[in-house]
Amino acid sequence: MSRKVLDRLLKRFGEAVIEVHDQFGDETAVVVPERWKEAALFLRDDTQCAMDHFVDLTAVDYLGRQEPRFEVVLHVRSMEKLHRFRLKTRVDGEHPRVDSLCEVWRGADWFERECYDLFGVEFDGHPNLKRILMYEEFEGHPLRKDYAARRAQPLVPYREEALDKLPPFDFTEGMPFGRQTHAQLKREREDGPPQNVLGFEEDN
Repeated sequence: MSRKVLDRLLKRFGEAVIEVHDQFGDETAVVVPERWKEAALFLRDDTQCAMDHFVDLTAVDYLGRQEPRFEVVLHVRSMEKLHRFRLKTRVDGEHPRVDSLCEVWRGADWFERECYDLFGVEFDGHPNLKRILMYEEFEGHPLRKDYAARRAQPLVPYREEALDKLPPFDFTEGMPFGRQTHAQLKREREDGPPQNVLGFEEDN
């Protein structure tokens, strides 16, 4: 079913669709950023597509692997026709920006704020584009591949009465588990007793 959606999108937007692919029956189209919002409106309003269900919006950072560096990824579904579709666009790494889809699907609001907060992608026309997970003083965007995993945050005065320890913190705190390695653990722990990274109590 989603193949029919892809065919209609290709017929409507032609060369503005720069890449298509599918995996396990999930069809994907990559459109130029200038036609991003128009393509989203088409998916919603075309009677054969009828994508009335906003599912998800996020970004992917392909630092060093692809230019433009970022992909913005939209997932939508038709409640009537029961097909789903993935729409992508690629945006510049220096100043990533693209049109907001809040006017197309209201559900895009907080997803675009999260994408802005964590990846730094700006959404033109968003009604309230500000951080949603990080606090306002936070510097940088923590899901970018070049964000330093061991960078000390927060960059605001510490509330000493609320803390039971002061920085520098253990390197595993605030660092995605995927960035930790056994070699790092060994180096960090060699002067002390072994500890479980996840903080669980170990059986003696």
